[in-house]
Amino acid sequence: MSIPVPFADIGKSAQDLLHKDFPSGITKLEIKTTAPNGVSFTVNGNKDSKSGIIHGELKTKYSDPKNGVTFTETWTTSNHLSGQIELENNFAKGLKLDINGSLLPAASQKNAKIGVIYKQASLHTRAHLDIFKTHFSADSVIGKDGFLAGVDVGYDVMDGRVTRYNFAAGFAAPDYTIALHSTSSLTVFSASYYHRVSKTIEAGGKALWDSKSNNSQVHLEVGAKYYLDNTAFVKAKISNNGVLGLGYTQTLRPGVKLTLAGSIDTTRLDENAHKVGLGLVFEA
Repeated sequence: MSIPVPFADIGKSAQDLLHKDFPSGITKLEIKTTAPNGVSFTVNGNKDSKSGIIHGELKTKYSDPKNGVTFTETWTTSNHLSGQIELENNFAKGLKLDINGSLLPAASQKNAKIGVIYKQASLHTRAHLDIFKTHFSADSVIGKDGFLAGVDVGYDVMDGRVTRYNFAAGFAAPDYTIALHSTSSLTVFSASYYHRVSKTIEAGGKALWDSKSNNSQVHLEVGAKYYLDNTAFVKAKISNNGVLGLGYTQTLRPGVKLTLAGSIDTTRLDENAHKVGLGLVFEA
């Protein structure tokens, strides 16, 4: 039996279809390189078309699969520093230790988390302790024959109270997945599906209802992806609010990918309520 996905990835196929490759309202640049010794560098930059604010990030990652060690450090243009050490299968098979720390000098903010991840056939469990905030979180997913069920809980150690509790269930088959979520302490409910109709067509949708919202309306979003060939695809999605999203992704050459996207509010066609965006990825 295979290892189930983590709690956050239940329904990920539908989420990726509806939200990935739609850089509307921003101009995004991403550069990925890998040195001969296995150290990888990733530079991310994006500019908000409305505010003009530019945000950048430099990430360095070193992996030693033989010894199960991964080290990642990140530095952003807001002077946010973070580092992560991952030790996998060092203490026991299927056990991973995750140590994560960050520092924001401008705001005198620091953060440190210690996490433990345990993966075995039919089980995927994660637990994290935020040392400075004394907050504990854990999630666990069990799976069998494609069926998935998971819970996610947050607990404030100092106050002695549960801060959140979420539930998810799903079913994953080779050609389709379905997922049900109850989040925000069982006040927000959602259902999603993803279907690979053929080699060139993918479809999906998501419905969401917030029981605490003054608006009792169910938010619905559906989308599709069509592969023009092995180097290009187009995506489209629309919500019940009348917002239409369009995207086009083209691999210009090996390691160079261009994405063009737009968001059109069909209920306000004569207003300045529409967005366009561009994404460019270089990988070597």
